[in-house]
Amino acid sequence: MKRIALSTLSLALLGAAGAAHAQSSVTLYGLIDESIQYVHNANPANDNLFQTFAGNLQGSRWGVKGTEDLGGGLKAIFQLENGFNPNNGALGQGGKMFGRQAYVGLTHDAYGTLTAGRQYDPVVDLVQPLTGDNYFGSTFTTAGDVDNNDNSSRTNNAIKYVSPTWAGFQFEGMYALGGVAGATGSGQTWSGAATYNTGPIGVAAGYIRMENGNTLASRGLTPATAATGPGAWGAGATSDGTIDSIVNSGYASAKSISIASAAVQYVAGPFTVNGRYSFAQYKPDGFSSFREQEKYQVAGAYLGYQLTPAMLLGLGYTYTHGGGDTSANYHQVSLGGDYNLSKRTDIYLVGAYQHASGTQRVDGTTTQSAVASVADYGNTAGSQSQEIVSLGIRHKF
Repeated sequence: MKRIALSTLSLALLGAAGAAHAQSSVTLYGLIDESIQYVHNANPANDNLFQTFAGNLQGSRWGVKGTEDLGGGLKAIFQLENGFNPNNGALGQGGKMFGRQAYVGLTHDAYGTLTAGRQYDPVVDLVQPLTGDNYFGSTFTTAGDVDNNDNSSRTNNAIKYVSPTWAGFQFEGMYALGGVAGATGSGQTWSGAATYNTGPIGVAAGYIRMENGNTLASRGLTPATAATGPGAWGAGATSDGTIDSIVNSGYASAKSISIASAAVQYVAGPFTVNGRYSFAQYKPDGFSSFREQEKYQVAGAYLGYQLTPAMLLGLGYTYTHGGGDTSANYHQVSLGGDYNLSKRTDIYLVGAYQHASGTQRVDGTTTQSAVASVADYGNTAGSQSQEIVSLGIRHKF
């Protein structure tokens, strides 16, 4: 009897251990996106460029994420996500080990999710999925990504709340602490967004404000270069900023970047149609190398057609207007095709043409005739037009 009782107890303990193990999970995941790319008018000399280029549809990454059931519907969660360049093995996001995401938090089906760490902001989470960038990546985004449509900026020291979804409605709020003694707001970032999705219709809107550091040094400036130098989005900021090309590099020393975005999407059978609008302000202060704020208005439209279950075609148009300090216009047309070889592997062909006009700021004292620079690739043409084509493969694991 004792032997039977002990065996029964052992089986019960093993069963309990198995149940506890089943309630917790850790997942290793990632993807590699690589292409052969052609750029017409790739530099100020208008030379053409052939290269291997990674991260057209999505940035290459690997990560670890997990959950632990704490009981009563409450779970602990974490995610660590690394970005890298498969062409040379280099770390992405400025060399950060987990530059894409690194956070820990708690989640509950009834009360929502609270996380802390390096994260995407609510506008990226809720508005970006209703734009062409969500389907075909960087080639379909804003000139210079001045409105962060392509997720150029992530946020450090961020505390974020994500609500449950109630009848299609969801909202998020985020605040990032600057962490400077005696200057609580230095480098802070705050953001909020909401979305409503039901049936074929989705709408979303949000706002983010990114503050730069409060000193010349935090913006890459000295007293001698403050009036003339282009400056830099500073180390004192909690956000990465959105300085990706010649389109807005003259405003890297801005005191703050504010972006309001909205998008709407409609799905009818094989067709997906969406439109978006954003308004971005780059504001100076006494430490900036420019004196009048620059405002960017962006309007975009996307049409997707699911030709077959495996084949998606896309057409996009983006208009970007800069005004205030200088005045420039950027018209960009994008085309794409994506074919799934399997659930984890696809091949794609994407391309874009951009035409620029008006005036760009180069640094604190210099402006020039606007030159083209497709999306946020950073290739600066020497003329008003530029074309880019990428043939690639993406594998998820």
